[in-house]
Amino acid sequence: MHSKPVLLVIAHGSRDPRHAATVHALVERVRSLRPGLRVETGFLDFNVPSVHGVLESLAAQGVRDVVALPLLLTRAFHAKADIPAVLRDAPPRLRIRQAEVLGPSPLLLSALERRLYEAGLTPADKSSTGVVLASAGSSDPEAIAVIADIAREWWHTGWCAVRPAFASASLPRTEDAVRELRALGCERVAVAPYVLAPGFLPDRIARGAAGANVLADVLGPAPEVARLLLERYDAASLPVRAAIGA
Repeated sequence: MHSKPVLLVIAHGSRDPRHAATVHALVERVRSLRPGLRVETGFLDFNVPSVHGVLESLAAQGVRDVVALPLLLTRAFHAKADIPAVLRDAPPRLRIRQAEVLGPSPLLLSALERRLYEAGLTPADKSSTGVVLASAGSSDPEAIAVIADIAREWWHTGWCAVRPAFASASLPRTEDAVRELRALGCERVAVAPYVLAPGFLPDRIARGAAGANVLADVLGPAPEVARLLLERYDAASLPVRAAIGA
């Protein structure tokens, strides 16, 4: 028996093998930060194990308490509909709490900056660099508004300008935001993908960054992201009392 709730990281899944590899690398980093915590990974689509399969396995092993953490940056459709539906279908013996999505968080801004510096920028470049905050995109107005808020907040930390862009469902596209920052007169333009793992939409962001000076890597297993997963887990697991669908 585990006295602490099991952390179940719920990833979207992708046909692109880089996606699952990046998710597993992030989960390994979470395990290394908290060795006593049991961390499992389940996918909504395309990859195994499925979320339902992991939940069935945990129940069969006698686990009682689970914190389900959506590996998502915004509260869009998956967090509001897909994931709660999957969790409601879990074995009844499990007490499950759904943690908050990862964004927004100061830790994510730190991870974005880490990736930009790894790609060649320095803190001294901030005031002369315009940044495209390039997200996957969503048809959910709340998720779109959050990305715009993050861009404004990030701009206030000293960048020349920060513009949101979207790879799908919303405008502007990455290449449009790059052109806008050029027109504003920023000395250099950098694209920061606000995505967790490689895949179809991150590849579209990369193509849209062709006119930029710098393209950062996806957030992936950045240490700040791993710490954020544990923050969300801790907030959801104290106390573990409300069962989903109870």
